[in-house]
Amino acid sequence: MINIGVIGYGYWGPNLVRNFGENPDIDVIYVCDRDEVRLANLKSKMPAVKTPVDYMEVLRDDNINLVAIATPVATHYQIAKDALTLGKHVLIEKPMTLNVKQALELIELSKRQGLHIFVDHTYLFTGAVKKIKELYAAGEMGDVLFFDSVRVNLGLFQSDVNVIWDLAPHDFSIMAYLIEKEPTEVSAIGAKRLYDAFEDIAYVTVKFEGGLIAHFHVNWMSPVKIRRIIVGASKKMVVFDDLSADEKIKVYDKGIRLLNNNDNEKSSVYNTLIQYRVGDVFIPKVEAKEALKVEVAHIVDCLKNNATPISDGYTGLRVMKLLEATNLSLSKNGAFVPIG
Repeated sequence: MINIGVIGYGYWGPNLVRNFGENPDIDVIYVCDRDEVRLANLKSKMPAVKTPVDYMEVLRDDNINLVAIATPVATHYQIAKDALTLGKHVLIEKPMTLNVKQALELIELSKRQGLHIFVDHTYLFTGAVKKIKELYAAGEMGDVLFFDSVRVNLGLFQSDVNVIWDLAPHDFSIMAYLIEKEPTEVSAIGAKRLYDAFEDIAYVTVKFEGGLIAHFHVNWMSPVKIRRIIVGASKKMVVFDDLSADEKIKVYDKGIRLLNNNDNEKSSVYNTLIQYRVGDVFIPKVEAKEALKVEVAHIVDCLKNNATPISDGYTGLRVMKLLEATNLSLSKNGAFVPIG
């Protein structure tokens, strides 16, 4: 059995506890939180679980193998550092840390300790994202030309991070998973419309070598909820609508190609430059399992077989580099800044 302690029982913690508890290879030993009312409610449902307020009580238990950290972002680094130092594997909620420096320190510490860092980029375990990855890996999509993401809704406003840090990590992680090239520079513009602490509306542009461009729109103030990604590629294009119940992915056999000057198909000056290809729309079947349940099973496999996680510390680091660059760009009124 893999013995686990969950630190943080607020918004995401209950989902972690439920999915860990449903896995036959995991025993949830501890759930830690500063809110004793939350812990009392949990204790009434799971009386065998230990519910300390101090997270060090969890870390000092030599029987604990894995610690899941679902606390505010500012606390991730110290809790993860303490857990790794005391010999625990860690699962860290996104974003991984407050900055790149902290992420690098945790990665180096995990390597020295021979431990795993899992970063909870749950979307990488959805059937839809896995299907898009399969299509791309099989060469059916061709070369990626652009990546466009919209993630907007009315709330939930965060008190510790801006809208980019809250919403964009989902789509940054998907982009990093699908596009194996490293981005080169980032531009971010945003607005603080509700209060002065953090941006609640933002637009982010990411550039890659070779001309590939990615764009992200995140917003806490939209009257409608949209969760949509468009991946444009040279052979086929994919639309991922996370809010669609039964058509998560649509694959469009559409595209364009440039015609040579001596191409006999040209019938006008315009057609000497561009020809459109319009084909069928295909809706593939995607796995309907809860993403977090799939992720938990993957964590178990990695711990039992010492396998490399799909979303490890380096995945978290790639997202952190993008997030840190957006902060710098915001301070420079949207100027493009290099990604370190």
